[in-house]
Amino acid sequence: MPRPTKGTRLWFREPRYDVKTGKLRERGSWVIRDGAKFIATGCALDEVREAESKLAIYIAERKSADRRIKDIEKIDVAEVLDFYHDKTREKQANKAKLDERVIRLTKWWGGRMLSDVTGETCEAYAASRGTPGGARRDLQDLAAAITLHRKHGLHREIVEVLLPEKGVSRDRWLTRSEVARLLWTCWRHREVQVWQRGTRAGKSVTTDKRPLRHIARFILIGLYTGTRAGAIATASPYRGIGHSWVDLDAGQFQRLAEGKKATKKRQPLVRLPSRLVAHMRRWRLKTHFIEWNGKPVASVKVGFASAVRLAGLEGGVHPHTLRHTSASWMMQNGEDIGEIAGFLGMSPQMLIDVYGHHHPDFQEAAAESFNIQNRKKRQKVGIPVGEVSAARRNVA
Repeated sequence: MPRPTKGTRLWFREPRYDVKTGKLRERGSWVIRDGAKFIATGCALDEVREAESKLAIYIAERKSADRRIKDIEKIDVAEVLDFYHDKTREKQANKAKLDERVIRLTKWWGGRMLSDVTGETCEAYAASRGTPGGARRDLQDLAAAITLHRKHGLHREIVEVLLPEKGVSRDRWLTRSEVARLLWTCWRHREVQVWQRGTRAGKSVTTDKRPLRHIARFILIGLYTGTRAGAIATASPYRGIGHSWVDLDAGQFQRLAEGKKATKKRQPLVRLPSRLVAHMRRWRLKTHFIEWNGKPVASVKVGFASAVRLAGLEGGVHPHTLRHTSASWMMQNGEDIGEIAGFLGMSPQMLIDVYGHHHPDFQEAAAESFNIQNRKKRQKVGIPVGEVSAARRNVA
């Protein structure tokens, strides 16, 4: 079995001396080794940075030459994904997530040609991915990569990517008693450890550690503001690049992290409820409102899942459920649609479509139109009931 190639790299060629006289024939220098080819850089041993710069230029020029227009049967999907990654990475709000998806796609699609992208192979990828939602998001990147590759004139044929069906939106929201139970669990739960040595080995002991209190703070912020989990996790009382900022003096929450590009997931500045501001002022924290062992957390998924399990909640409760709950409660209170939409960072139409059934005015006029009192009101304003009935018969 042949050894795998090491790829294009720098290699130092030792100086050469005359065998008979011992005189220097050729000084040592860095060369670019590309398979069986050796390209001179003219850089001496101590000129490593210059040699690395020439290597980068060589690789970039080689990629440009390789990306000339080809037939889709000769274009590796990995090449298309690499082109997409180079062109779009700096524009991404979450570069790490893009890197993960491209690596995952390349592992599966690498070695397959662009002509191999069919409904059958897309379904095979979705099956290997495991989750329909995750597969759909990955394949959306693949579709975008193919489109970008074609728009740059690197292939002409249209290649369609078959996406899995969009999942049913989650509409689970929590009642006030469920929220109370969840908060009580997070605040009162104590960590249980197991003895590893001595006569007590294997026995459990309840410690004084409270490992879920940061989840309680997360829940309060999520309920009072309807903010997405990522912005809550980075929330800080101090301004700074890379995290969202809470101005406790003004009672405002700047949900979009400083230096981060705005996306379709709108994160407008929101006014904080006075009760939440009072809570946040009492919390003694170092740099962020959601901290575990004195350090900010990147995700609360594990801790939140533990809290839900310990509280005995059912029906698929996730961190995003807090946003659904916040929206549902405000709609149930009959607040203004525009005010709620602005507070949550969504369009009024989206709010009505998803949460409209919670509002006390939901279809009220239509439902009450069958009431005899409403029929009498129509007669008073000059709309005879008989004429309405006749008109309905004519339409039918």
